[in-house]
Amino acid sequence: MPKEFRTIQEVAGPLMMVQGVENVTYDELGEIELANGERRRCKVLEIDGDTALLQLFENSAGINLSNSKVRFLGHSMELGVSSDMLGRVFDGLGRPIDQGPEILPEERRDINGLPINPAARSYPEEFIQTGVSAIDGLNTLVRGQKLPIFSASGLPHAQLAAQIAGQAKVLGKDEKFAVVFAAMGITFEESNFFIESFRNTGAIDRTVLFANLANDPAVERIATPRMALTAAEYLAFDRGMHVLVIMTDITNYADALREVSAARKEVPGRRGYPGYMYTDLASLYERAGRQKGKEGSITLIPILTMPEDDKTHPIPDLTGYITEGQIILSRDLYHKGITPPIDVLPSLSRLKDKGIGEGKTRADHADTMNQLFAAYARGKDAKELMVILGEAALSDMDLLYARFADEFEKEYLNQGYHTERSIEQTLDIGWKLLGILPKSELKRIDDKLLEQYYVPEEEQQQ
Repeated sequence: MPKEFRTIQEVAGPLMMVQGVENVTYDELGEIELANGERRRCKVLEIDGDTALLQLFENSAGINLSNSKVRFLGHSMELGVSSDMLGRVFDGLGRPIDQGPEILPEERRDINGLPINPAARSYPEEFIQTGVSAIDGLNTLVRGQKLPIFSASGLPHAQLAAQIAGQAKVLGKDEKFAVVFAAMGITFEESNFFIESFRNTGAIDRTVLFANLANDPAVERIATPRMALTAAEYLAFDRGMHVLVIMTDITNYADALREVSAARKEVPGRRGYPGYMYTDLASLYERAGRQKGKEGSITLIPILTMPEDDKTHPIPDLTGYITEGQIILSRDLYHKGITPPIDVLPSLSRLKDKGIGEGKTRADHADTMNQLFAAYARGKDAKELMVILGEAALSDMDLLYARFADEFEKEYLNQGYHTERSIEQTLDIGWKLLGILPKSELKRIDDKLLEQYYVPEEEQQQ
């Protein structure tokens, strides 16, 4: 039987204190019943003797202390999971918002999930094709990896997220692939953009969408990614699917964490964020991965906007520690009209070497990737020198590299949001661009591969 109490002592913002409670546990879910019969959800944040501190999921307006009662439900927050979730849109607390029927759950699961035993993890090593050259060719995504996108305000991370969600696939095998999309603290317009773009590309049929809007309570924002990961764990480890989880925007999630922490009067850490933000983010990111003996996997792409474009801000800084690399969007490339504006030089996928090569992508992938990085870096340096010293001060070879950098941005990076490239097309574009440089400059590529693929620019034009 749920435990009921009429001993509400105080309500302050999103927090409420109830005295005289017994047999109530941390993180337990509760319901507040107002005098008019209205019910609002809450959860236990802290227990001190017979006093419980509760966090409200809705606002506290209209709660009369003397004639409202609290009912504790005996379990923490749960999500009803089922295969029928595919193709559906839910709010941040897992309630359908697409005018469709309620989900009939096959089971109910605690949204905090179960940690994966490190010994039961499999190493990520299978290539996932996103259809985006800058990722597939140079910062390859591998099944079971956590690869965040670092963006900044005003940059088109939403379009890139929708593109990856629509195009991503595991190659070579006819395996079931699903996308779980969690949107936190976004505007109604952005939410509509995601839903419409998934519908237009047909990706909605294999997608589970959780949308927490900017005007929804901050507390709900903290539950949203956990809801999404719970759905992903069910699809991956119970239904054997390969699940790509995309979360946007982690910055809004961290701000909600800070808001609740401030309401609890906790001692703040860096920039006012709670000291436990690292462990909190890790409890989300570490739910991705592969398990031994299980077919499915969870690959995670968290997206965050760096406040003031600052990579050292606590949110990108801590995210970088926990995840295996980062894809960085560049304001300079965006102003040049390059879409998606992925800056490949500071971007990094720490597991890229595990997912490429013969039998996974193509034998020439690793060598061409290293050569393209080196040539683009030298070309960027040459362009900077050109700005300072003028074109006349550069050698012929430097001018060639500067031209290579321009062509690389124009042809390789600038593919738009509606073009899907296979890994073969991406590698072929790389070889076409390397044709700008003389063969003697391509020192990072094996001679056999040069014989097979290298065609100088003059011959390409014939």
